[in-house]
Amino acid sequence: MHTIKLVTEINASIDICFNLSRSIDLHKISTAHTNEAAIAGTTTGLINLNETVTWQATHFGIKQRLTSKITAFNQPFYFRDEQVKGIFKSIYHEHIFEQVGNKTIMTDVFKFQSPFGILGQLFNQLVLTNYLCKLLVNRNNIIKDFAETDKWKLILQVQ
Repeated sequence: MHTIKLVTEINASIDICFNLSRSIDLHKISTAHTNEAAIAGTTTGLINLNETVTWQATHFGIKQRLTSKITAFNQPFYFRDEQVKGIFKSIYHEHIFEQVGNKTIMTDVFKFQSPFGILGQLFNQLVLTNYLCKLLVNRNNIIKDFAETDKWKLILQVQ
């Protein structure tokens, strides 16, 4: 199993960061370049414990579907989503939040296992790990941008 760990420092409250991270709508914004769409389950708003979302996106020129479920949830400190159906052998994505003064430290631990045995492992080494890391960094940069400006109000519908 491969692991990607990212730590992002955000100048915003833990509540805003936590909720932006579980926002289906913000996820759509951060993955617009892959034409990602939520097509089943929770398709808008904030996803919660035991809820699922099915994403359809195009990666490497192939249209794919992936269904994930929120399997652990401790607001505003932690949640985990896991693939329940999709092309990967497994995906576990832990979202960890810590308030430090006026900042939030957001940590992503993304573990995945590809199918196809040794060929899948080779693809992970050569292409997939870097590709997924870039997707996660882009997503975290968008969360940071929205959290550190008033844009978060558009997503979380706070006035």
